Amino acid sequence: MRYAVIADIHGNLEALQVVLADIKEQKCTHVVCLGDVVGYGANPKECLDIIRGMNIPVVKGNHDEYIGVDVNPDGFNDAAAEAVTWSRAQLTEDDRKWLRELKYFRLVANFSIVHATLDGPQRWGYVFEKLEAAASFTYQNTQVCFFGHTHVPVAFIRDTGVRGGTYSKFRVEAGKKYFVNVGSVGQPRDGNPKSAYVIYDLVQQTIELRRLDYPIAEAQRKIRAAGLPERLAERLASGK
Repeated sequence: MRYAVIADIHGNLEALQVVLADIKEQKCTHVVCLGDVVGYGANPKECLDIIRGMNIPVVKGNHDEYIGVDVNPDGFNDAAAEAVTWSRAQLTEDDRKWLRELKYFRLVANFSIVHATLDGPQRWGYVFEKLEAAASFTYQNTQVCFFGHTHVPVAFIRDTGVRGGTYSKFRVEAGKKYFVNVGSVGQPRDGNPKSAYVIYDLVQQTIELRRLDYPIAEAQRKIRAAGLPERLAERLASGK
Protein backbone atom coordinates (compact mmCIF):
# COMPACT_ATOMS: atom_id res chain seq x y z
CA MET A 1 0.00 0.00 0.00
CA ARG A 2 1.37 3.36 -1.07
CA TYR A 3 -0.31 6.45 0.34
CA ALA A 4 0.09 9.84 -1.33
CA VAL A 5 -0.22 12.55 1.32
CA ILE A 6 -1.09 15.99 -0.03
CA ALA A 7 -1.67 19.28 1.78
CA ASP A 8 -2.22 22.99 1.28
CA ILE A 9 -3.47 22.98 -2.30
CA HIS A 10 -4.81 26.51 -1.84
CA GLY A 11 -6.84 26.74 -5.01
CA ASN A 12 -3.81 26.13 -7.24
CA LEU A 13 -5.27 23.95 -9.98
CA GLU A 14 -2.09 23.82 -12.06
CA ALA A 15 -0.08 22.43 -9.14
CA LEU A 16 -2.81 19.97 -8.14
CA GLN A 17 -3.08 18.54 -11.64
CA VAL A 18 0.69 17.96 -11.84
CA VAL A 19 0.75 16.30 -8.42
CA LEU A 20 -2.20 14.01 -9.20
CA ALA A 21 -0.53 12.94 -12.45
CA ASP A 22 2.66 12.10 -10.55
CA ILE A 23 0.69 10.20 -7.90
CA LYS A 24 -0.69 8.01 -10.68
CA GLU A 25 2.75 7.52 -12.25
CA GLN A 26 4.17 6.54 -8.86
CA LYS A 27 1.46 3.87 -8.56
CA CYS A 28 0.09 5.13 -5.26
CA THR A 29 -2.90 3.11 -4.11
CA HIS A 30 -4.48 5.70 -1.82
CA VAL A 31 -4.54 9.49 -1.35
CA VAL A 32 -5.20 11.57 1.78
CA CYS A 33 -5.41 15.36 2.12
CA LEU A 34 -4.31 17.43 5.10
CA GLY A 35 -6.51 20.42 4.40
CA ASP A 36 -6.48 23.94 3.01
CA VAL A 37 -7.89 22.85 -0.31
CA VAL A 38 -8.94 26.46 -0.88
CA GLY A 39 -7.61 29.96 -0.19
CA TYR A 40 -5.00 32.14 -1.97
CA GLY A 41 -5.30 30.61 -5.46
CA ALA A 42 -7.64 31.37 -8.34
CA ASN A 43 -9.35 27.98 -8.69
CA PRO A 44 -10.93 27.12 -5.32
CA LYS A 45 -14.06 25.60 -6.88
CA GLU A 46 -12.18 23.43 -9.33
CA CYS A 47 -9.75 22.13 -6.68
CA LEU A 48 -12.57 21.47 -4.24
CA ASP A 49 -14.56 19.58 -6.88
CA ILE A 50 -11.55 17.37 -7.65
CA ILE A 51 -10.86 16.54 -4.00
CA ARG A 52 -14.53 15.94 -3.21
CA GLY A 53 -14.84 13.72 -6.26
CA MET A 54 -11.91 11.56 -5.16
CA ASN A 55 -13.80 10.56 -1.99
CA ILE A 56 -10.61 10.50 0.09
CA PRO A 57 -9.90 11.22 3.77
CA VAL A 58 -9.56 15.01 4.25
CA VAL A 59 -9.02 17.07 7.40
CA LYS A 60 -9.93 20.72 7.84
CA GLY A 61 -7.41 23.52 7.38
CA ASN A 62 -7.73 27.07 8.70
CA HIS A 63 -8.56 28.48 5.24
CA ASP A 64 -11.15 25.75 4.77
CA GLU A 65 -12.68 26.75 8.09
CA TYR A 66 -12.88 30.48 7.42
CA ILE A 67 -14.08 30.08 3.84
CA GLY A 68 -16.78 27.70 5.05
CA VAL A 69 -18.23 30.20 7.53
CA ASP A 70 -19.16 33.89 7.51
CA VAL A 71 -16.83 35.25 10.15
CA ASN A 72 -13.79 37.49 9.96
CA PRO A 73 -10.58 35.48 9.48
CA ASP A 74 -8.78 36.44 12.67
CA GLY A 75 -5.02 36.50 12.38
CA PHE A 76 -4.95 36.57 8.58
CA ASN A 77 -2.97 39.26 6.77
CA ASP A 78 -4.83 41.57 4.38
CA ALA A 79 -4.02 39.56 1.24
CA ALA A 80 -5.08 36.26 2.82
CA ALA A 81 -8.28 37.81 4.20
CA GLU A 82 -9.14 39.24 0.78
CA ALA A 83 -8.62 35.79 -0.75
CA VAL A 84 -10.95 34.27 1.87
CA THR A 85 -13.75 36.70 0.95
CA TRP A 86 -13.20 36.18 -2.77
CA SER A 87 -13.06 32.38 -2.45
CA ARG A 88 -16.35 32.25 -0.52
CA ALA A 89 -18.07 33.84 -3.50
CA GLN A 90 -16.72 31.18 -5.87
CA LEU A 91 -18.21 28.26 -3.92
CA THR A 92 -21.74 26.95 -3.59
CA GLU A 93 -23.43 26.65 -0.22
CA ASP A 94 -23.03 22.88 -0.53
CA ASP A 95 -19.28 23.33 -1.05
CA ARG A 96 -19.05 25.47 2.06
CA LYS A 97 -21.13 23.01 4.05
CA TRP A 98 -18.66 20.27 3.05
CA LEU A 99 -15.79 22.44 4.30
CA ARG A 100 -17.56 23.13 7.58
CA GLU A 101 -18.15 19.44 8.22
CA LEU A 102 -14.53 18.36 7.79
CA LYS A 103 -12.90 16.94 10.92
CA TYR A 104 -9.76 18.42 12.48
CA PHE A 105 -8.13 15.02 12.93
CA ARG A 106 -8.45 11.58 11.36
CA LEU A 107 -6.99 8.11 11.64
CA VAL A 108 -6.09 6.49 8.30
CA ALA A 109 -4.90 2.88 8.19
CA ASN A 110 -2.23 2.82 10.93
CA PHE A 111 -1.29 6.52 10.82
CA SER A 112 -2.96 9.83 11.65
CA ILE A 113 -3.46 13.13 9.84
CA VAL A 114 -3.99 16.69 11.05
CA HIS A 115 -3.63 20.12 9.45
CA ALA A 116 -1.84 21.94 12.25
CA THR A 117 -1.05 20.48 15.69
CA LEU A 118 -2.28 17.51 17.71
CA ASP A 119 -2.33 19.36 21.03
CA GLY A 120 -4.91 21.88 19.75
CA PRO A 121 -5.79 21.25 16.10
CA GLN A 122 -8.56 23.87 16.07
CA ARG A 123 -6.18 26.61 17.30
CA TRP A 124 -4.07 26.51 14.13
CA GLY A 125 -0.68 26.56 15.81
CA TYR A 126 2.48 26.31 13.72
CA VAL A 127 5.17 23.67 14.14
CA PHE A 128 8.58 24.83 13.01
CA GLU A 129 10.76 23.79 15.96
CA LYS A 130 11.27 20.62 17.97
CA LEU A 131 9.74 22.15 21.12
CA GLU A 132 6.54 22.80 19.17
CA ALA A 133 6.65 19.27 17.79
CA ALA A 134 7.14 17.86 21.30
CA ALA A 135 3.73 19.22 22.32
CA SER A 136 2.07 17.27 19.49
CA PHE A 137 4.02 14.09 20.23
CA THR A 138 2.38 14.10 23.67
CA TYR A 139 -0.97 13.52 21.96
CA GLN A 140 0.26 11.26 19.14
CA ASN A 141 -1.10 7.72 19.48
CA THR A 142 0.17 6.42 16.14
CA GLN A 143 3.76 5.86 15.11
CA VAL A 144 3.39 8.27 12.18
CA CYS A 145 1.36 11.46 11.95
CA PHE A 146 1.37 13.78 8.94
CA PHE A 147 0.65 17.52 9.18
CA GLY A 148 0.71 20.64 7.01
CA HIS A 149 -0.08 24.33 7.66
CA THR A 150 3.50 25.70 7.59
CA HIS A 151 4.05 24.76 3.90
CA VAL A 152 7.58 23.69 4.91
CA PRO A 153 8.49 19.99 4.60
CA VAL A 154 10.28 18.82 7.74
CA ALA A 155 10.28 15.61 9.76
CA PHE A 156 10.38 15.42 13.55
CA ILE A 157 11.42 12.19 15.26
CA ARG A 158 10.95 11.23 18.88
CA ASP A 159 13.02 8.46 20.45
CA THR A 160 15.15 9.38 23.46
CA GLY A 161 14.39 13.03 22.67
CA VAL A 162 12.91 15.08 19.85
CA ARG A 163 14.91 16.04 16.77
CA GLY A 164 13.95 17.35 13.38
CA GLY A 165 15.16 18.47 9.99
CA THR A 166 14.62 18.45 6.26
CA TYR A 167 14.33 15.15 4.42
CA SER A 168 14.04 13.53 1.01
CA LYS A 169 13.43 9.89 1.92
CA PHE A 170 13.79 7.89 5.11
CA ARG A 171 12.72 4.62 6.69
CA VAL A 172 10.26 4.41 9.57
CA GLU A 173 11.98 2.50 12.38
CA ALA A 174 10.48 0.56 15.28
CA GLY A 175 10.48 2.31 18.65
CA LYS A 176 10.35 5.81 17.18
CA LYS A 177 7.51 8.24 16.48
CA TYR A 178 7.35 10.56 13.47
CA PHE A 179 5.54 13.89 13.04
CA VAL A 180 6.02 14.76 9.38
CA ASN A 181 5.15 17.91 7.44
CA VAL A 182 4.52 17.06 3.79
CA GLY A 183 5.00 20.56 2.39
CA SER A 184 2.50 22.30 0.12
CA VAL A 185 1.01 21.34 -3.22
CA GLY A 186 -0.06 24.85 -4.16
CA GLN A 187 2.09 27.30 -2.24
CA PRO A 188 5.52 26.06 -1.06
CA ARG A 189 7.27 28.30 1.45
CA ASP A 190 10.66 26.70 1.98
CA GLY A 191 12.35 28.72 -0.75
CA ASN A 192 11.71 26.02 -3.34
CA PRO A 193 8.79 26.90 -5.66
CA LYS A 194 8.28 23.29 -6.74
CA SER A 195 5.08 21.61 -5.63
CA ALA A 196 5.49 19.14 -2.75
CA TYR A 197 3.81 16.00 -1.47
CA VAL A 198 4.79 12.77 0.27
CA ILE A 199 4.53 9.06 -0.50
CA TYR A 200 4.21 6.77 2.52
CA ASP A 201 4.91 3.16 1.54
CA LEU A 202 3.39 0.99 4.27
CA VAL A 203 5.06 -2.17 2.96
CA GLN A 204 8.56 -0.76 2.63
CA GLN A 205 8.00 1.55 5.61
CA THR A 206 9.49 4.52 3.78
CA ILE A 207 8.46 8.18 3.61
CA GLU A 208 9.52 10.03 0.47
CA LEU A 209 9.20 13.72 -0.36
CA ARG A 210 8.36 14.48 -3.99
CA ARG A 211 9.07 17.90 -5.61
CA LEU A 212 7.56 18.77 -8.97
CA ASP A 213 7.68 21.62 -11.45
CA TYR A 214 4.28 22.99 -12.46
CA PRO A 215 3.11 25.91 -14.68
CA ILE A 216 3.68 28.70 -12.16
CA ALA A 217 3.20 31.47 -14.75
CA GLU A 218 -0.30 30.22 -15.55
CA ALA A 219 -1.27 30.06 -11.87
CA GLN A 220 0.04 33.62 -11.48
CA ARG A 221 -1.87 34.81 -14.53
CA LYS A 222 -5.13 33.48 -13.13
CA ILE A 223 -4.57 35.15 -9.74
CA ARG A 224 -4.00 38.50 -11.43
CA ALA A 225 -6.98 38.03 -13.77
CA ALA A 226 -9.19 37.34 -10.75
CA GLY A 227 -8.15 40.65 -9.22
CA LEU A 228 -6.57 38.99 -6.19
CA PRO A 229 -3.62 40.71 -4.45
CA GLU A 230 -0.40 40.79 -6.48
CA ARG A 231 1.52 39.38 -3.53
CA LEU A 232 -0.33 36.08 -3.93
CA ALA A 233 0.94 35.74 -7.48
CA GLU A 234 4.49 36.93 -6.82
CA ARG A 235 5.24 34.55 -3.98
CA LEU A 236 4.60 31.44 -6.09
CA ALA A 237 7.77 32.04 -8.10
CA SER A 238 9.97 32.40 -5.01
CA GLY A 239 8.46 29.64 -2.90
CA LYS A 240 8.14 31.97 0.07
